[in-house]
Amino acid sequence: MALRTHETPSGFLLPSIHSFPPFYTQQPNPSSESAVTEQWSRLILTYARHRRLFILRVEDAEAPGGDWDEILRNERINRRLPPSHLEKILASMVSRNQAAYEPAKQTRAALIYWRTPEEWAEELHQWVASTGQLGTIMTFYEIMEPPVESSLSGIPLPLLKKAISILAKSGRAQLIAVADGEGVRFFQGAS
Repeated sequence: MALRTHETPSGFLLPSIHSFPPFYTQQPNPSSESAVTEQWSRLILTYARHRRLFILRVEDAEAPGGDWDEILRNERINRRLPPSHLEKILASMVSRNQAAYEPAKQTRAALIYWRTPEEWAEELHQWVASTGQLGTIMTFYEIMEPPVESSLSGIPLPLLKKAISILAKSGRAQLIAVADGEGVRFFQGAS
C-alpha cells in the first residue's frame, strides 16, 4: 500500500505517515523515536481538536470501538498503536505541556491540551463578556453546560478550573463559594 492521506468517517484527514507500518512501533534509534513521538503528538492534538475530545486513556489503544479508534488503529494495514507506546507518547506530551495527567499522580489518562489552559482562559473570558455576564456569579455547571451550546460546552472541570485560575491571577475572575459548591465571578479587566 502506498503512503497517502486518508479521510476518516468523521471527516478527519489522516496524514500519509498513518499508513506507514513502522509508525505504530517504538523505534530503536532515539532520533527516529523522537520524530515518531512528535508526529503522534501532532496527530493526537489535531484529532482531539477536530472531534472536541479532551481525555485520552492508554486503554483507548487496547479495546476497539472508542472515540480514538480512527487514529490509534489502521485496519487498512492491520496496525494499531500498542498501549505501552501510547503511554510513552502521553508522557512526552505531558513533559511538553501539551497534556496533563488527569487525575494527577497516575500515567494512564491525560487531558489533551488542543487549546492551552491560557487559550481556554481567553475563550472563557470572551464568552462571558459576549453573553453579558461580567459581574454576575456563575456556577461551573452553567459554564460547562450552557443553555445555548458554546465553545466551552463539555469542557472538563479540571481544565475549566485551570482557566479560571489563570483569569483569577490576572484579576479577571474570582472564585466564590455558592450553596452547592463553587462559583466564579468575572470582571472586565484587560482582554
